[in-house]
Amino acid sequence: MLTILDQVSLQVSHGERIAIIGASGAGKSTLLGLLAGLDLPTSGKVWLADKELTVLDEDGRAAVRANEVGFVFQSFHLIPSLTALENVMLPLELANHDHPMDAAKTALQNVGLQARSGHYPRQLSGGEKQRVAIARAYVVQPTVLFADEPTGNLDQQTGETVIEILFRMNREYGTTLVLVSHDLDLAKRCDRIIQMEAGQILLPSGDDAGSDH
Repeated sequence: MLTILDQVSLQVSHGERIAIIGASGAGKSTLLGLLAGLDLPTSGKVWLADKELTVLDEDGRAAVRANEVGFVFQSFHLIPSLTALENVMLPLELANHDHPMDAAKTALQNVGLQARSGHYPRQLSGGEKQRVAIARAYVVQPTVLFADEPTGNLDQQTGETVIEILFRMNREYGTTLVLVSHDLDLAKRCDRIIQMEAGQILLPSGDDAGSDH
C-alpha cells in the first residue's frame, strides 16, 4: 500500500496564516485535501471549525465546506459557461444567500474587476481568472481559505499582484489562511511555515516565518 502521509499532526489557530512547503510529491496537496475534507485519511482525525470531518459522510463534509471554507486553486476552476459575476455568485446561490448579485459585485470590486464582471473565463487573462477565483473564495466570508499554488500558473509580476490581493483580503476578512506553495518568499509572508518531505512534516517552524506588510 502506498503511504502518502505518515504520522502527520498539525494544528492551525483561528486567524493564523500558515504556508505548507516542500518538493513535488512531498504530500502538500494531499494534506490540504484532508484538511478541507475533500479526502478522508485511512486513520486519524481531522477537525475543521469545531467539526470532526472524519465522522461525516460526503454530504456532511460538503455542508461544512459550503459554510466554512473558501478555495483558490492553481488552475482557477472557473466554470467556462458562466461570466465572472456568475462564477462569484454561484457559492452564494448554492447557500441560498439573500442578495447574491450585490455581494458578488462587491467582491469583484474588491479585486478590481468590476469592469470585467460580464466577461467569460476565456475572455480573461490568467491573473484576472485568479482574481475572480479569490473573489469567489472570499464572497462566502469563509472561516478558512485554502490556497493551493495560487500563483503557479502566473508570471512573476501578475503573481505578485494576485498575492497582494490575497493577503489584503485575508486581513480584511480575518480568515485563517492555509497556503501551499513552492515559493519560499511567498511562504515567508505567512505567520508559520510547515515544511514537508516524503509525507512527513519536517519543520513546523515559526522561526523562518516573516510578516506581511
